[in-house]
Amino acid sequence: MLRRQSFGRICAAGAIAVLMPLTLTGAPAVARDNARTGTSPVAAPVRIQAAAVPLDRLSVSTTQVASGLQRPTAIFAPDDGSGRLLITEKPGTVRVYHPSTGLDPAPLLDITDRVSVSGNERGLLGIVTSPGFTASRALYVAYTSLPDGALTLSRFTLDTPGQHPVPAAREQILLTQPHIEFGNHNGGQLAFGPDGYLYWSLGDGGGADDVLNSGQNLNTLLGKILRLDVGRACTPLAYCVPTGNPFVGVANARPEIWAYGLRNPWRFSFDPNDGSLWIADVGQGTFEEVNHLPAGRAGANLGWSCREGTQVFNQARCPAGATFVEPVFTYRTSVDGCAIIGGHVYRGQQYADIAAGTYLATDYCSGTGFAIRPGSGGAYASRALGELTIQPTTLGLDAAGEIYLANDLPGQLHRVSFAALPPPLACAVTYRVDAQWGTGFTATLTLTNTGTQPVNGWTVSWAFAGNQRAGTFWNASGSQQGGTVTARNANWNGAVAPGASVSFGFLASGSGPNPPPTAFTLNGSPCA
Repeated sequence: MLRRQSFGRICAAGAIAVLMPLTLTGAPAVARDNARTGTSPVAAPVRIQAAAVPLDRLSVSTTQVASGLQRPTAIFAPDDGSGRLLITEKPGTVRVYHPSTGLDPAPLLDITDRVSVSGNERGLLGIVTSPGFTASRALYVAYTSLPDGALTLSRFTLDTPGQHPVPAAREQILLTQPHIEFGNHNGGQLAFGPDGYLYWSLGDGGGADDVLNSGQNLNTLLGKILRLDVGRACTPLAYCVPTGNPFVGVANARPEIWAYGLRNPWRFSFDPNDGSLWIADVGQGTFEEVNHLPAGRAGANLGWSCREGTQVFNQARCPAGATFVEPVFTYRTSVDGCAIIGGHVYRGQQYADIAAGTYLATDYCSGTGFAIRPGSGGAYASRALGELTIQPTTLGLDAAGEIYLANDLPGQLHRVSFAALPPPLACAVTYRVDAQWGTGFTATLTLTNTGTQPVNGWTVSWAFAGNQRAGTFWNASGSQQGGTVTARNANWNGAVAPGASVSFGFLASGSGPNPPPTAFTLNGSPCA
């Protein structure tokens, strides 16, 4: 759905991130639009206290709850009290998952007869139901349509909220954007904002290097996030343009545009706590990035294809006097992954004490879980939390705000869990490579108890950054799973008094660079 043209590689998980402060201006347009369009204001969300656990003590894991999906692309939970999840599949079907009954074998909706799946990134890409679904009963989908891959936004009106299946003949096409030149960069996220309007992301038209010059061109919908009033029709359109949209009445600009300068905003989401907008934009080949806009921030320019991440990509595409939104998080493509999968700010109840206010994203190649949390003064904290699962394509929320993840070719659905790591311990580890040759090396680790209490039994763990594989250990027993090595005390050296040290070593295989580990844990806690 989102890999760039040169992909096919599987990247190693990484933890390097570049953090930039977000500096934005602009008055919220929510109240102004409600007054002009008659839209009922959305009730203020319940505020949840920010998590007390810092990111360096937060861990994340996944539990598989279903399988048998065909290249899942999006997850959404309707607000109808059913507890179900709607999951889009790339070929053009919508499946239903319920925690108590599992994955329904019969599709809720089947529009495979009109969905183009040519190339890797086309297909049924997004889904959302209208707010107050029990009364409105409107289901919206975004897909690439036959015969030429046009980006298509459609609505299906149900007889009852639980109608199953939804008749494909009920489709009402609301808006299309031609996308014939290339099969990639389709965007496809749908979400209703806190203002009651529907937001839709579209990629820049595909190819490479923004060959269609879409990102900074306001006269095309490509490379944009749109804001639409789908509750009304404004002839000759099947929707209305909110009067507060930033380019209403601007010459040579499409009035549907809310934000621009995007390459492939595969996934974006709103924080229900403050209405802010988180946008993950898949990079060209240098940076993957996440942008964060406050509620009501209209007309934001995210930079593409003048910029990629924090750097200039094509100076010729930089409009004179333009102001760009700085990303709040970036990581290096081909180092820490290949294509960012945008996620959600956690506002559920189960892990509120440790993860509330944390934005979780991942990457298609590395599967790394990236946590981002706004701080004071415009700063953002971030951390790589480890691998979630292979080939993740989408993160979604259930009705209670708990996070789910689906992955591509495995076709699985996973539930995401958070946990708090133990607090740091007073310890220090020194790591020394004693000998190194073309295919391996030996190393010695020394653990020092820098605290005031004795250590009775120790387990030291670390992660290798390269292809090193630890084998034979001495003065310890050890093993390695993936890149993580675990060494446990022998039966004669488990006690380490305050101020004392214990050493152990190992033989490892490995070729190429052999950088030392950057962090160690003792009995599950980081050394500090």
